[in-house]
Amino acid sequence: MRALLTVLAQHQEVIVQLQQENAALRQRLADLEARLNQHSQNSSKPPSSDPPSAPPRPTRPPRGRSKGGQPGHAKHDRDAPDPDHIDAVRDHHPDRCPSCQTVLHSMLRDACAVRTQYVWELPQIRPYITAHHYHTVCCPGCGDLVSAQRPPDVPPGSFGPQTAATVAMLHGRYPISDRETPALLHDFFGLSISLGSVVDLQQTVSAALAPVYTAIHTAIQQQAPVNMDETGWKEAGKRRWLWVVVGTIATLFHVAKGRGAKVITTLLGGTFSGLVSSDRLKSYQALPPERRQICWGHLRRNLLAFYERDGPLGMWAADMLAQIEVLFALWHAFRNGRIDRRTLVVSMQPVQATMRAILERGQRRYDQAQGLSAELLRLWPALWTFVSVDGVEPTNNAAEQALRPAVVWRKGCFGA
Repeated sequence: MRALLTVLAQHQEVIVQLQQENAALRQRLADLEARLNQHSQNSSKPPSSDPPSAPPRPTRPPRGRSKGGQPGHAKHDRDAPDPDHIDAVRDHHPDRCPSCQTVLHSMLRDACAVRTQYVWELPQIRPYITAHHYHTVCCPGCGDLVSAQRPPDVPPGSFGPQTAATVAMLHGRYPISDRETPALLHDFFGLSISLGSVVDLQQTVSAALAPVYTAIHTAIQQQAPVNMDETGWKEAGKRRWLWVVVGTIATLFHVAKGRGAKVITTLLGGTFSGLVSSDRLKSYQALPPERRQICWGHLRRNLLAFYERDGPLGMWAADMLAQIEVLFALWHAFRNGRIDRRTLVVSMQPVQATMRAILERGQRRYDQAQGLSAELLRLWPALWTFVSVDGVEPTNNAAEQALRPAVVWRKGCFGA
């Protein structure tokens, strides 16, 4: 009998162990499925990385209006050119009446106002080439050979400043790759330029813009508030990070080796005392919560990933998402002028109280939500800066939109 009880006890231990392993494997499977189902709407992944299985992006609700211009809208016409900019004028007269076939002479008086059609056409452009001849003469005094030196206003290479600026604009502003730039210059302007010269001219322009970049950096450090964000980058095949700081009068881009707090100090300066809107990257913890605004757009995507899970965790996330919808409704009402700042502050108080209770519940009950709940409670002041401070918004869209052209450039030009 004792042996039988011993065997039963051993089997019971095995069953408990298998149940624990099964629960752990189920949780691991749920986590892996959640990671597999990540897309731009429930994570920080960019829309360009969405798999075919990602749900379509939500469309705006129909407003009951037909497509195109609405009745009574102001007509948009191309502005007439300045008369001094008109290079040629051609008059067109009818030559025969379509009704009676009478020949019409060009000297007949106009019966109504003359209808004018302006046609814009690009001129044919060819390079402006200047030949600089450097003469060498024999000095009659000592007999040495003396050659003329290059004047200060003559560039050292084969291309002038306009060509250098055009190359830089094509590559940096309009994402034309280094190899496509020579082809474009040749096809449009008849300018023959090598790939090496394209790269050299980019470095020349970069050095010329250094004082302007320094001035922008100084201006950004004097701005308050600012929006910040970063994205992966490549430089000479090495992993880098492209940072952006968006102020009210300028936007600063900076390529750094990392994404730590030192980069933030480098960009903002040691004496910066303004407000920073950003995501929840740990590097920003170097700033006190009272001087931050956490992006609610990022939070909504994170909570949507929890909402897509079954069970109590999904219900907890649904409660949070409902409060976020109220938050944005109040914000849009304030931004559109339907309520004032005081009304926004008062109306947001019940949202704050409800959301704090939800986070405290998530910190106590749900394993997957404990970390996020504890983090948001620790950063609580940084969630609500936009409620009381002018110029601060609840999202970090300004920085994300500033990075978007750089991301598109990165995909086409493969980094710096």
